[in-house]
Amino acid sequence: MNKKILSTLNFDKVKQLMIEYIVTAQGLEEVEQLLPSNDADIIQSWLSETEDGLKVQRLRGGIPVPKLENIRPHIKRIEIGADLNGLELAQIGRVLSTTSELLRFFDDLKDSEIELFRLYAWTEQLVTIPELNRRLKTAIAEDGYVQDEASQELKIIRNNIRRSEQTIREQLDGIVRGKNARYLSDAIVTMRNERYVIPVKQEYRSIFGGVVHDQSSSGQTLFIEPKQIVELNNRLRQHQIAERNEIERILAELSAELVPYQREILHNAYVLGKFDFINAKARFGKELKAIVPALSLENHVFLKQARHPLLNQDQAVANDIMLGDDYQAIVITGPNTGGKTITLKTLGLLQLMGQSGLPIPADEESVIGVFKEIFADIGDEQSIEQSLSTFSSHMTTIVDVLGKVDDQSLVLFDELGAGTDPQEGAALAISILDALGSKSAYVVATTHYPELKVYGYNRAKTINASMEFDVDTLSPTYRLLIGVPGRSNAFEISRRLGLEESIIGEARQIMDGESQDLNEMIADLENRRKMAETEYLEVRHFVDESQVLYRDLKNAYDYFLDEREKEMAKARKQANALISEAEEKAETIISDIRKLQLASGNQGGVKEHQLIDAKTQLSNLHHQENHLEKNKVLKKAKEQKKLKVGDEVIVNTYGQRGTLLKKSGTDSWQVQLGILKMTVSEDDMTLVGKEKEPTQKITAIRSAESSHVSNQLDLRGKRYEEALAEVDQYLDAAILAGYPQVTIVHGKGTGALRTGITDYLKNHRSVSSYEFAPANQGGNGATIVKFK
Repeated sequence: MNKKILSTLNFDKVKQLMIEYIVTAQGLEEVEQLLPSNDADIIQSWLSETEDGLKVQRLRGGIPVPKLENIRPHIKRIEIGADLNGLELAQIGRVLSTTSELLRFFDDLKDSEIELFRLYAWTEQLVTIPELNRRLKTAIAEDGYVQDEASQELKIIRNNIRRSEQTIREQLDGIVRGKNARYLSDAIVTMRNERYVIPVKQEYRSIFGGVVHDQSSSGQTLFIEPKQIVELNNRLRQHQIAERNEIERILAELSAELVPYQREILHNAYVLGKFDFINAKARFGKELKAIVPALSLENHVFLKQARHPLLNQDQAVANDIMLGDDYQAIVITGPNTGGKTITLKTLGLLQLMGQSGLPIPADEESVIGVFKEIFADIGDEQSIEQSLSTFSSHMTTIVDVLGKVDDQSLVLFDELGAGTDPQEGAALAISILDALGSKSAYVVATTHYPELKVYGYNRAKTINASMEFDVDTLSPTYRLLIGVPGRSNAFEISRRLGLEESIIGEARQIMDGESQDLNEMIADLENRRKMAETEYLEVRHFVDESQVLYRDLKNAYDYFLDEREKEMAKARKQANALISEAEEKAETIISDIRKLQLASGNQGGVKEHQLIDAKTQLSNLHHQENHLEKNKVLKKAKEQKKLKVGDEVIVNTYGQRGTLLKKSGTDSWQVQLGILKMTVSEDDMTLVGKEKEPTQKITAIRSAESSHVSNQLDLRGKRYEEALAEVDQYLDAAILAGYPQVTIVHGKGTGALRTGITDYLKNHRSVSSYEFAPANQGGNGATIVKFK
């Protein structure tokens, strides 16, 4: 697709908005290289990915892709045998760990049976390298620091370094705080040339001996390494060199371990960039309240309530734009500043976005076409002065378009034929539209010329349109009216602004009859459109209500049929079980009677045919158990077994007592088990009586007078641990004594004891609040503690 259209329709500005949601270097490349396609299969795959991204955004808050740097230069360095530094290894490790995390994320989506069109196929291209991932994570921190666990040797060396540093500091602290402190410029330990030194006054340099490493700008202070720590510093330096050598060895080893997996790591980074790009499209779409449009291979475009993506979405006026089905050309007429140009740009830019796989700011059920080329000659002309150069520029563009256009092209012309004599311009505009029509191109053109209103009315596959203007407020509404040509509102506007009626009447007489008839036709069309729109909205309201009612009734009817069948099956099963039991008992009775008869040998007793009749009558008892429904005893037992909210039950699976909160299904309840809420089937619970509440025992509380506990605790002069132990015992005693509050006196001093007591009170479960005492009661030397 030609590059000029991308600039004309501000497609690059849309890409800049997308970049705000990108977090990986590979994802940024995807956005920068994004261009519209004219291959329907490619466009559909892109749109499917966008739809997947929006679905994951809605269900899981998006794909969890972290910030990832470009690792291609690192892999290139490995290829030529170079060793990576810690930060480069950390960035590669980040790619490997993100790969594993995303695979777990998508496995969870699969387990939740969430259907996606394309994302699962992308995850199949990810390759995990668990051992290498674990090795990098153990050895290298996020910031590239080589950790102690990278090797046992490094851990030993760093322990030696820490011990050496501690020994040196202890030695120097002894000097800084000892009797020789008066010879120092400042009581600090610092470093020069990677060695620990102390600042010594220049005149006392001989007191400490050792090595001078630096001096102050005034020369009054020398930074000296005392002779007693020279050997210690030497030993520390040896450990530091050993550490550096071990780190270099570890980095070389890790770099070598990456060599066999270069291709897999690079492809993982590429796939992660794809996920980042898809995620950015979804976040961008959510921000714009955008949707994924359907594709029409016949180029039947229907943008439902379309909005320009670069406008404020809360203020932009949405319009329905239709092209390609009933008509292939739209001629939009009307005055300037009415929204004609922005409507052209909205159609063209949304089509470009759709063919790039991006979501578009429109309503559901919107459809875009698949155009091989989109051409536009759009200029926002705000002046009535038109020069020859401007007309020539427009005409050059039009000539170029006419030479390239075909039946798979969308052409957008703004102010077609403008910039020259109105009659010549109108004639040229009509000829240009006819030429485009002969090539079956899809065209939307705006114009001021009234001649084109008649053209749109008479030509096949062409329709007039206009931008609505509110005469009452003298302002455009920016609504697109398809099927209604624009008309001049000059007379109405002039009348509302106070122009004399006689002048307006004379102007009407000057206008030729054809123009007046055209304006009257347009006014009639507008009135008919408004009437039809009103009736449509009313009918649409009743249709929507009817659809909701029909859907509700259908669902209720289907539910009724399902439940009836379930209940009938259950009833037949229970009835047959009862009858089978009765038959078994009857069979036993008959058998016993036959045995008695045979044993007695009495021919005058029960006859065999009578026994057979009795058995037959018992067999015919199937499905004749309706009298059980009138059995009051059974009814009462069933009512007693019926569960209700607040009942206490035993959940058989867990052996736990719980309380019924609400019914969550036909045969299940939500049950409160301690702090847990669970959904449990009625078959898995047994109704039990409520537990009796335990009788509360009243424990006498000792009064403050009988407790012999003071309402003040003095800790001044006591050691830290001893004081905290005493506070702990004292608070327990004060609570038992029933004090509402007590005072703890800890003094001011260094503040260590006060801080320790404050930290202790923060975590005491019986302390309601605490604060320093008033100034006349000790200020911050005492703390008042209030109990719950």
